[in-house]
Amino acid sequence: MVIKNFDELIEKVCSFENKKKVAVVAAHDEHTLEAVFKARENNIVDPILIGDKAEINEILSKNNYFLNDEYILDIKNESDAAYKAVELVNTNKADFIMKGKIQTADLLKAVVDKEKGFRTDRLMSHFVIQEIPSYHKLLVTTDGGMVMYPGLEEKKQIIQNAVDTLISIGYEKPKVAVLAAVEKVNPKMPEAIDAAELKKMNEAGEIQNCIIEGPISYDLAMNKESATIKGFNSPVAGDADILVTPNITAGNILGKCLIYSANSKMAGFIVGAKVPIVLTSRGSSSEEKYLSLVLSAAAS
Repeated sequence: MVIKNFDELIEKVCSFENKKKVAVVAAHDEHTLEAVFKARENNIVDPILIGDKAEINEILSKNNYFLNDEYILDIKNESDAAYKAVELVNTNKADFIMKGKIQTADLLKAVVDKEKGFRTDRLMSHFVIQEIPSYHKLLVTTDGGMVMYPGLEEKKQIIQNAVDTLISIGYEKPKVAVLAAVEKVNPKMPEAIDAAELKKMNEAGEIQNCIIEGPISYDLAMNKESATIKGFNSPVAGDADILVTPNITAGNILGKCLIYSANSKMAGFIVGAKVPIVLTSRGSSSEEKYLSLVLSAAAS
């Protein structure tokens, strides 16, 4: 199964028998609540709002949203709100969490707390999926928001996180392109060396349930004709599901280029913990937040 666009993903999630429960941390934020209630109206999530209750109710009233009082938890302190969301996950009262008007560091501090958090032994990484008008299906880029300069072992885990996430929403064997500037290993280019090693790991069964190609340049990963002209034969060429960038800077630039120069839509979250963490920036549009809720509901 391959998902071509966000409409297909939304249709898939709307077909679920039960809505997913999302704990929204510092929920007194208008864009966040706009996304949350759109997802609620579409039978995708049931929210638990944690934060300044007076401010939350003011936003609800202004926008004609309604939520039973028991699902609005009055916790003004951001750190306490984050720990409450983590508690809801650990007691199976929430399926995933979403960042509202809170600093990312304060939210993640609660998530990774050794005694109270829900971190696992897996690396936590950033997963972005985008709908690009010129591409024939949804495209994942990773990691442009969490792991700054991953080494070989971390890249292995980043890939496995992304692959497992796609499998959780219905994919069978995702195609992974480990990006570099060239298709041949160059001893002066560490990212090309890592890409070749990751391909070998995949062939040896160390990275499972996917097909990895690397090193491979962006144009060959995205365009079959370019690969044919260069004589590069690979099932991943022109048909990648996942693009793996060498570091956070490359991933961040690529993701934003696709949004602002290629008119893509995006959704994103943190993977590798017990449950998804919707960690959009406070400046993100309500549409991005909504699509990230859809993605998290599909994967949780």
